[in-house]
Amino acid sequence: MTTKKKRPTLQDVADRVGITKMTVSRYLKKPEQVSVALHEKIQSALDELGYIPNKVPDMLSSAKSHAIGVLVPSLTNQVFSEVIRGFESVTEPAGYQTMLAHYGYSQSAEEARIATLLGYNVDGLILSESVHTERVRRMIKTAGVPVIELMDSVSPAIEQAIGFDNSAAALAMTELMISRGHHHIVYFAARMDARTRLKIKGYEQAMHKHHLEPFSLQTEEASSFTRGALLLRQALQQRPSLDGIFCTNDDLAIGAFYECQRQGIPVPEQIGIAGFHGHDISGAMVPRLATVVTPREEMGRLAAENLLARLQGSPIARQIIDLPFRLEAGESLRR
Repeated sequence: MTTKKKRPTLQDVADRVGITKMTVSRYLKKPEQVSVALHEKIQSALDELGYIPNKVPDMLSSAKSHAIGVLVPSLTNQVFSEVIRGFESVTEPAGYQTMLAHYGYSQSAEEARIATLLGYNVDGLILSESVHTERVRRMIKTAGVPVIELMDSVSPAIEQAIGFDNSAAALAMTELMISRGHHHIVYFAARMDARTRLKIKGYEQAMHKHHLEPFSLQTEEASSFTRGALLLRQALQQRPSLDGIFCTNDDLAIGAFYECQRQGIPVPEQIGIAGFHGHDISGAMVPRLATVVTPREEMGRLAAENLLARLQGSPIARQIIDLPFRLEAGESLRR
């Protein structure tokens, strides 16, 4: 059985700084009541120790909560709803509850949510990112609970990762588009998180391999159908010779497709379009959308199985579990 570590206390922080526990407590509740010089010393000690505010009674701090914290960057993205469905198909029958937290692709927000979840004494963490702040890494080490990162099988893992190779998937779809006669392909990117950057890398590798010029339109805004339409209009202005669009997800691709319809641009005859993730709607469209089908539900299920096994004391069987993706050619690319 996994045993949670004894976490640093207010007294540990106070001893490190050389002040009273009450002063540390006052700082945590009302930082403005502590001098600037002391403010910096206390915060430094909190960071170095990986202090996690305790939100449960001390008598429960080492007990099992039978709750697992799951962090997702978006509550509206179908990708993560399917991951959660796969996860809970295993955890609910086993008697574990999901404590869901949303951080909007913000590292600082992820840091705050992880601190809160660990403060509620969750037994484990499922993270949707592979890039974290140093404070997150210290808190996780301090808490001593098992952690699994999802969606990426390439980046270094804190403990264990379950995902797929985003770069390889993007490279494969780009090469499919090129083989279908689309040579002036523009990549549409949103949010610009680590996985999107990996996809862009794969797209650019494929374009360079075939001596073609890569060109991407990037935005920090959230992906949506409307955003896909906007990016298409921008692409037509900046690259009027484009004959292919590869999008970082299906939302952008569908938005671009309907904008093509509005403008009377035939798909795939004039412009081929491909998305990423393989949402249900991609198969219901006419023409069916070409897309990279990713194993979201399986990813969630395997994460639950591996986390529960570790909570029962089993060692990590495989640090990296690389799941296969599948290319769906659909009907939105030339034949």
